[in-house]
Amino acid sequence: MRRLLRGTSRLLFHNFWWKLLSVAIAVMFWAVVSSEPELSTFVTARLEFKNLPDDLEIGAAPAETVSLELRGPSGELRGLVDNRERPEIVLDMSGVQPGWHTYTIGDGNVKLQRGLRLVGAVPSEVRFEFERHLVRLVPVHVRFAGAPPPGYVVESYEPVPATLQITGPSDHVARVDSVVTDPVDLSGAPGSSEFRVNALVDDPYVRFSTPSQVAVKVVMKRAAKQ
Repeated sequence: MRRLLRGTSRLLFHNFWWKLLSVAIAVMFWAVVSSEPELSTFVTARLEFKNLPDDLEIGAAPAETVSLELRGPSGELRGLVDNRERPEIVLDMSGVQPGWHTYTIGDGNVKLQRGLRLVGAVPSEVRFEFERHLVRLVPVHVRFAGAPPPGYVVESYEPVPATLQITGPSDHVARVDSVVTDPVDLSGAPGSSEFRVNALVDDPYVRFSTPSQVAVKVVMKRAAKQ
């Protein structure tokens, strides 16, 4: 028993003054924080998500930001205004199925720095539509800008590759009939020419799963004299 008491006493008084100083600093810090006036403010936070199943895509989503009403010591709120510590909204999408799903913005998914608390969110709920993942080949449509040089007409043109692979939410991908190239300027290219341009798809939820650059081979010939 005496050995136990001696061991406890040695552990308690080892570096005693450093421990006492640490306690004093903690008490002073708490006193300073607790004496600060408590204020409220609104800040915006981006929506983030995790654990989205690999076979699903987001087919419709709310606005990317949410306005949060926060309350806490004035010093902590100043840090938010100075963009030092921005709050985070992280939605867990584990186990979702195709269709619409609603998520409530609250303490369970809003990450705040210590000393702040969430009063409310605008909007208080966000809705996502989930669709199956789809991959599809679509034809490339070539766009031209500028007229051929005087005395020339376009005899033929060919995009290489003629099709590109797109991917995204199934309903969005199914509605895409073709992708288009950046405009090819014909005004200074008599004869045969090759232009390298990028293709684009006119749907923000659809993306290319292969490189989007296209080589457009254009052959011009002299126009027949009238």
